[in-house]
Amino acid sequence: MTAAHEPEGRMTAETAAGRSAGRSATRTPLHRRVPLGPNGPLGLLVDPMTWRAVPYMLMSMFYGVACFAFLASAIPISFTLVILWVGAPLLALTMLAWRRAAMLERRLIRLAFGVGIRDPYRPAQGEGLFPRWKDALVDPATWKDLLYLLLLPLIGIVEFTVSVILWCLAFGLIAAPTSLLLGGDPLKITDGLLVDTVPEALLCLPVGVGIFLVALYATRGMAWLHVLLAVALLGTGEKSLLAARAASLRASRARGVDAAEAERRRIERDLHDGAQQRLLSVAIDLGRAQAKLDSDLQGARELLAQAHAGTKAAIAELRDLARGIHPAILTDRGLDAALSSLAARAPVRVDLSVEVSHRPPAAVESIAYFIVAECLTNAARHSEATEAAIRVSRRGQQVVVEVYDNGIGAAVPRPGGGLAGLADRAATIDGVLSVDSPLGGPTLIRAELPCEW
Repeated sequence: MTAAHEPEGRMTAETAAGRSAGRSATRTPLHRRVPLGPNGPLGLLVDPMTWRAVPYMLMSMFYGVACFAFLASAIPISFTLVILWVGAPLLALTMLAWRRAAMLERRLIRLAFGVGIRDPYRPAQGEGLFPRWKDALVDPATWKDLLYLLLLPLIGIVEFTVSVILWCLAFGLIAAPTSLLLGGDPLKITDGLLVDTVPEALLCLPVGVGIFLVALYATRGMAWLHVLLAVALLGTGEKSLLAARAASLRASRARGVDAAEAERRRIERDLHDGAQQRLLSVAIDLGRAQAKLDSDLQGARELLAQAHAGTKAAIAELRDLARGIHPAILTDRGLDAALSSLAARAPVRVDLSVEVSHRPPAAVESIAYFIVAECLTNAARHSEATEAAIRVSRRGQQVVVEVYDNGIGAAVPRPGGGLAGLADRAATIDGVLSVDSPLGGPTLIRAELPCEW
């Protein structure tokens, strides 16, 4: 949980642009991402995805028909009214509507089939409604969404018809003996085929079981084909993923270089304005004291005492500067001890929890340390916080750092600010930093730092 403030309004930001695309680029190929499910009828029977897919296929037709009806009326009307200038905003709204419908379909597919499809839209390059609409207009994902929605009614009709026929026939034949024994109506299969006796109904039972198995495999097969099409049209292609990954790495490297250069300039400035000036003053005092040793012993002693105090102050400044570069306690004793030292020196009450069984790589430890240090500094300096909480934990192949404070909120990552610098640090190892700081607080800053254990 996190605390850090640069008071500039409210923002929830996720930095390291292209990070999510970069993650996706490492996934398995398209045809291997679509789940075929467990082998064997029993596996299909107990697999929850089978029973989540059935209601989706029964309802998908209606969703597709509704989308098709809307698009079939809205798009021609919009193009017709373009000459009156009314059609342009209407077309923009229609485009926004079908993109939203495609987003909803991605969520439904994740719920029904367990396959997450990331929104593939390019980030908007301009500000304002018209530049954003133009960016959406030239985005291939927009038109792939439209193609999918136009195909969805046809796909839905096929899935609905096959599902209704197979499942109704299977359950009807399986339930026929029980229905006749309880005095129910005879089972009419076709106009010339009527099951009205118990022996005939018992013969229908194995046929019903066979059709039930066919329905299981048909449901999984249609689900596989549906998801395959959805991933192809609603997702991001492999080439686009790789290109996004490359762009993300280039951006991360550029931010890392800029962050390192800024850090170098800061160290030079601190040395020049701080320790170097103090040491120069010490040298001058020592020279004056040496000149007065024979003529003014008391004055020489005062100058030596002044030089001694200046030397201690210079040592303290150098120690603080070294801690800002890389604290020795972090190298010697690890992240837990280093963060405990930070928490002990913090001007607010800090609740610390470090749940990392093995030491992560040095780069990850360093970035996690400075994220916490900056957040605690900002919490005390800007947020008027009285308490903070730090949680460091391992989540799979990641170290997750969360810093929380109860301050006034309104923390914003702005260019050149401390939070933006933390995001750049995280980006150097392909990490991501998010800030959730509504006006009035509280503030939560979360960093996800990938590492190899």
